[in-house]
Formats: sequence, structure tokens, C-alpha cells
Amino acid sequence: MLIDALTLQLGYNATLVAIGAGLLGAASGAVGTFLFLAKRALVSDAVSHATLPGIALAFLTMVALGGDGRALPGLLLGAALSAGVGLVCVSWLTARTRLTEDAAIGAVLSVFFGAGVVLLTVIQTLGAGRQAGLETFLLGATAGMLRADALIIALGGALVLALAFLLRRPMLMVAFDPGYATTQGVNVRRVEMAMMVLAMAITVVGLKVVGLILIVALLIIPPAAARFWTDRAGGVIALAGVIGAVSGYGGAAISATAPGLPTGPVIVLVAAGVFTLSLLAAPRRGVLAVAMRRHNVRA
Repeated sequence: MLIDALTLQLGYNATLVAIGAGLLGAASGAVGTFLFLAKRALVSDAVSHATLPGIALAFLTMVALGGDGRALPGLLLGAALSAGVGLVCVSWLTARTRLTEDAAIGAVLSVFFGAGVVLLTVIQTLGAGRQAGLETFLLGATAGMLRADALIIALGGALVLALAFLLRRPMLMVAFDPGYATTQGVNVRRVEMAMMVLAMAITVVGLKVVGLILIVALLIIPPAAARFWTDRAGGVIALAGVIGAVSGYGGAAISATAPGLPTGPVIVLVAAGVFTLSLLAAPRRGVLAVAMRRHNVRA
């Protein structure tokens, strides 16, 4: 069964989910590299948790207008708007108050997520909300994914990956040295905002597959694993994209062979396995290589 899943032999829907998850993983790894190198990984956590009230409000709005509250494009639009508000709140608190960025992230994360949980509780009391399935956006679920949903995720991941490739030079410059980037005529504020918008976009696109709680892992684990293998920034971006793609594709394939397993957590566990392998076996930075060098020095 696993071989069939990896070779896309389990049917049309499973094939779409695997390809979509692979593209999502590649985009997440590439975009997450810039956050990782800039030491702003926690921003993605705030953005992901800020999507929850937007999902709930989008559902209520679509139901009030007489539509299907579970339509994925509408839910993703609500998530994007809510995440954008959360991102603006973090930026404003960091720039206009004495709060450090991590404190601002903690405040925004907890307030938005709390508001989202309250709204989900309210929705469950409504006649139209009992079968909404909005709780699947917490950890991700692909069992009931439609062809249109899979195409949205795949196209969204591919678009974010293309934008990350086009903006890689200014984002790398800002990630490593904002002062030098300013001397080269780069608008640091705009580039940082572009970096955050790409992280927000990949978070919104990945909600259905990985969920808002676990999407942070898909943004951070691949570049963290890639960093063990290379010292070149371009190499980290490329390798993080590959690790993310392998994690997304492999996790979706494993989940397809065991329908009882949620796709998002399986994808994250596959990524964690690659990270563990990198931590141990990387030729220069791996634990085994470092231990061997120390042994040779002592000898």
C-alpha cells in the first residue's frame, strides 16, 4: 500500500493530495528559510494562530448570506484577513511600545487564538454549525478534501514558491544584515513585510493540510534540518524546499495508507525524522561528525 501511495497509484484524490502537500512543503521550506535565518521564526506562530477567528467569522458570514459556510475559498479569505490583522498588531506593538517582538507575538497569539476558540464554541451551538468541520483546521484533515480544494492548495503553494524565488536576494540581504541592505538601497521595511506576507500566505494555504497549530513546524523544521548540511544560503533554501517537499509528499502518502492517521501530524513527524537524521549524520555539523573530530583531537 505504501509503495502504491508513493507511486501515485491510490486514486485521483490521493494523488492530488500528495502533489498538493509536496508543493506546500516545498514552499514552506523555502519561505521558512528566510524567517529562520532572520531569527524571526516565532512570527509564523503568531500568524498561524491569528487565522482561527478569521475562519470562524468567514463561516458565520457565508452562512448569514445563505451560502455554504464550508466553502474553502471563503474560509481561506477570512483566515488571510485575520492573519493580516494579527501581523499588523505584532508590528504595531513592536514599533510603538516597549514590548519586545517575542512579547508582542505572545500577546497576539494568545488573544487571537482565544477569540477563535470562543467563536468555534458559538458556531457549534448553531444549527448550521454542528457539522461545519471547522475543527479540522486545527490539525489539518484531507479525508474530505475535494478536487477544487486540492488544486487551490497546490496552486497556492506553487505561487508562493515562485514569489520566494523572485524575492530571494533582497530577503536574504535583509535576513543577514539589514544595515548593509539599507546602504545598498533596499527598503528594509518593505522587504520584511514581503517576508511576513509570504509566511502568512503559506500559512493560510496550508491550513487544510497541516492545520494552524502544526504549520509552524513545516515552516521551521526543513530549514533547520538543511542548515546542518550546507553553509551557503542558496543551498539552505534549495535543500529546505526539497526536505519540505519530501515531508509533505511522504506524509500525505503514509496518511493515505492509514486513513485513521491525520495527515498534518504525519507530515510533521516525517519532517522531524529528516531533522533527526540531519542532526546525527550531517558530515560537518552532525553530532556524530563533531564527536569524531573531538575524538581525533584528543587522540
